[in-house]
Amino acid sequence: MLPSEKYKGKVVLVTGGTKGIGLGIAKGFLSAGATVVVCGRQTVEALPQVTVAGEVKQAHFIQADVKDIDSTAEMFSAIVQKYGTLDVLINNAGGSPFALADKASPRFHEAILKLNLIAPLNVAQQANQIMQENNAGCIIFISSISAMRASPGTAAYGAAKAGVLSLVKSLAVEWAPKVRIAAVSPGLVKTENSHLHYGDDEGIAAVSATIPAGRMAEPEDIANACLFLASPEASYTSGCNLLINGGGEMPAFLNASEESK
Repeated sequence: MLPSEKYKGKVVLVTGGTKGIGLGIAKGFLSAGATVVVCGRQTVEALPQVTVAGEVKQAHFIQADVKDIDSTAEMFSAIVQKYGTLDVLINNAGGSPFALADKASPRFHEAILKLNLIAPLNVAQQANQIMQENNAGCIIFISSISAMRASPGTAAYGAAKAGVLSLVKSLAVEWAPKVRIAAVSPGLVKTENSHLHYGDDEGIAAVSATIPAGRMAEPEDIANACLFLASPEASYTSGCNLLINGGGEMPAFLNASEESK
């Protein structure tokens, strides 16, 4: 089987798959031969697409709000009606703007928790129902390095992602053996919105220099992790968290000790 056919015949849903990390993941599964469905609150001008052996492959779009349980129910119904099944869910939709915890409103905190914790749980629950009926499936939650370290400026987001990692462990037990559950936790990823967190090109380069790998992750790096976890090669992998961070962050005390000399 050609590498581009590894996921041939498989139906993959990537929430938030029209931009950023989700876009990279959608392209990865398209390149591997999957039928890819992406969703978003608003239609987009350009959908994820790749060219494989001269053939253009494009994702299918369903308009849906992952925070609205009725909206996602309609989305899953449409997927089953059109494709007959769902093999893989990449629970990716989420995010947070910068906001210090003492300055943000309670409504803001609630919205961030709903988008990054409650919505992924609801989406996973609906996907699991389909997968249990089909006797197989894989659900991958996109968490974050923010779940495992301090997340100043995105405290509610970090707390929500930590909750996601706890969910993964519990759901892996509850929904086994038919459905596998796993998490991918990216470190710093370079996307079209990197400037909102890290500044201009000079700022991005300075931040990249603090990472042992010498660069931020690309969306393709996260896609490769998802392609592995959803594959037969990872069939015994459930309840785990795959950290993709280029070696982590250089401990601050190292620079401080050097500067003191």
